[in-house]
Amino acid sequence: MFKNFLPNKILSINNKLINNLISLMIVILFIGFIYAIFISPPDYIQGDAVRIMYVHVPSSFISLGCFAIIGIASILNLIFKIKFMPLIAKSLAPIGAVFTLISIATGSLWGKPTWGVWWVWDARLTSMAILFCFYIAYMLTWKLITKYEKAKKVSTIIAILGLFNLPVIKYSVDWWNTLHQPSSITLTSAPTIHYTMLFPLLIMLFGLAIYSLVIFLMQYKSELIKFKISNKKK
Repeated sequence: MFKNFLPNKILSINNKLINNLISLMIVILFIGFIYAIFISPPDYIQGDAVRIMYVHVPSSFISLGCFAIIGIASILNLIFKIKFMPLIAKSLAPIGAVFTLISIATGSLWGKPTWGVWWVWDARLTSMAILFCFYIAYMLTWKLITKYEKAKKVSTIIAILGLFNLPVIKYSVDWWNTLHQPSSITLTSAPTIHYTMLFPLLIMLFGLAIYSLVIFLMQYKSELIKFKISNKKK
């Protein structure tokens, strides 16, 4: 029953719900943009360059979150043989890859005025680049391997191996000497960022999370339909 519950629920989602989510996303991102560009104060050291944070940090969170779900979905499918888990992972991969690329690009733009260079091979930046490589390898597996079962096995291995990189990304600033600043927001302590910057940051994170959800729902519905059609042909 559980194995068919989520796919049926996703397929029953209509365009009205998607359009409502898109409208909500536009409103939230517009508010976040106004706060980030015009209302939030410049940093006392970095100046207006700190505004790149409002795209960089949410993109980083989403890229890590997507791969974490991909890895967990792959493990669940490996253990419990839940058929729709690979489709969830496959649908999330392009979203996570795009946000990883945005994170790297905005980090480079932020690094130039802050560090004086576009890129340094420190632990945080290097591990994010490795994450992007895992995303590319995962997507290429599904693209190049035509047999579904084989593609599923190879992509599962890539996803599980990629999970080991996530703690490296998270704790790289604590484990090694790095130019990258420590995390301002953690689950175990109070934020070290001022509320005038935290508020628009959370708004942007929420808006981009809704954007990710919208893309995922559309992508997942497409993958489910293709999966059902391929099964009927067998």
